[in-house]
Amino acid sequence: MRRLILTIFLYTCSQIVWGQDAKFWHWKDLEKDGVHGVSLFKAQQLLTDLKLKPTPIIIAVLDGGIDTAHPQIKLSLWNNPREIPGNALDDDKNGYVDDLHGWNFLGNAAGENINKASDEKSRIYHRYKDVFKQDQLDSGASWDATKKHTYKMWQQAAAEIVFTDEDADNLSFIKMARNAVVKMGAILIREIEDSNFSTEKLETYQPIGKITADTKISYLRTMQALGIERSNGHQSILEDLDEYISGKEKSAVSIDTPPEDLRKKITHDQYENFNDQFYGNNNITGPNAKHGTHVAGLAAGIVDTLFNQFTFKNPIQIMGLRVVPDGDEYDKDIALGIRYAVNNGAKIINMSFGKSFSPEQPWVDSAIRYAASKDVLIIHSAGNESYDLNVKSVYPNPYSNVFKDKAVNMITVGASSDPLIAESLLTEFSNYGNKIVDLLSPGKKIYSSLPNQQYGFLDGTSMSAPILSHIAALVRAYFPKLSATDVKAILLQSCWKPTDTDLKLNEISAEGGIINAVLSIQNAQQYQKNKSKK
Repeated sequence: MRRLILTIFLYTCSQIVWGQDAKFWHWKDLEKDGVHGVSLFKAQQLLTDLKLKPTPIIIAVLDGGIDTAHPQIKLSLWNNPREIPGNALDDDKNGYVDDLHGWNFLGNAAGENINKASDEKSRIYHRYKDVFKQDQLDSGASWDATKKHTYKMWQQAAAEIVFTDEDADNLSFIKMARNAVVKMGAILIREIEDSNFSTEKLETYQPIGKITADTKISYLRTMQALGIERSNGHQSILEDLDEYISGKEKSAVSIDTPPEDLRKKITHDQYENFNDQFYGNNNITGPNAKHGTHVAGLAAGIVDTLFNQFTFKNPIQIMGLRVVPDGDEYDKDIALGIRYAVNNGAKIINMSFGKSFSPEQPWVDSAIRYAASKDVLIIHSAGNESYDLNVKSVYPNPYSNVFKDKAVNMITVGASSDPLIAESLLTEFSNYGNKIVDLLSPGKKIYSSLPNQQYGFLDGTSMSAPILSHIAALVRAYFPKLSATDVKAILLQSCWKPTDTDLKLNEISAEGGIINAVLSIQNAQQYQKNKSKK
């Protein structure tokens, strides 16, 4: 499931006025700008001064879809050099027809696509509930290790699938709030003449009539009660509320109603047969590209050209792999997406998703280790549930029960913030744990591209990962002799570690710090020098 916090945190209005300069706080420098960004602009200047010629580098973005028509995304899209566009042929003989910019594993040849999928725990519960009927259970002594593992997973799914009275009350409240927001929005839109006004804009708007003035107060109070971001537009708020309601309604019936078999209906693959790999279509945008477009913009390093004060040639190309529906991803699609990325030239794979259950974990683990064998670095978001990952597993993760090892080519990144926006370096949502989470990267109030030529702010470790992926890509592009494991080591060594705070960041992540692009470039330069001497 996409681990993106869109609508649950309240920003104090007096903290900051978000102007042009604040849009890209995550790319800025602590020393120069006074914010805990990653110093990208400074790193770009350093690379420019070094006069190094970059090698083009491909980042595969495994996500829910990318708006390929976005003017900034278009500039960075990977073009498959071995594929002739639009001829309905598999020119490069890789099994995927007209895969010009990547592939969509959530569709079919007729152009149909999976949009909303169930959560994995529901799929697991109904898949195995007849296998593990209570009247058929014995002590388990005769079971092999696989069956014991499956039973334990099913038990956990059965425990989590319960829809409580508190869940029902929360759903009822959100439904009422949503209806109120619609009615209040209609009144405000008539006067403001902006169908997607933001809470931030409404705060400064001076109503003409008493009805509008009263509605403004009520609307703002409702946003505060819901914890809605000030920058969110009215229509985006309604979309987020609808998504929340839809998800909770699914949960309410999930224990009694098996989820729809979307694989059988749309993708038509034999899901349990991993060798059945050639399904899907070349539409990497899909029905909902909000999350993936935002992630892709960060991976590409998209910034406002007016803000960036010097010319910097971006060597990064974005390959789109649509593998994450609205709901929990399927392990098979993730594994095949990784393998597609590796086989088609990606050197960095960004994975801004995760879930609590992985029934086909061996497929994904094997794909991750295949990527390692081909010198591909994987960067994965830690998730947004405030879990301690030292005790709670979220998938994918670097540890494998199958291979009994830890992936050498995988970095797990948590989300940092800045006192400017949140009174702390830490976010209230990021998963943590120094055994799994390697380092931190900005993940709150992050500005990037959105579908339909738009830009906006989103929160989540989903944003932290592509920021790190971008830095990793710059290192690989400008220092191409470095391997994936070299780059991983460099990034882990290139964290800014605060000394003037009581925060114990070494308990949050293994490195106890926030990635810094300048340190990454400097360490890469030295690393390559040392490597050349050997």
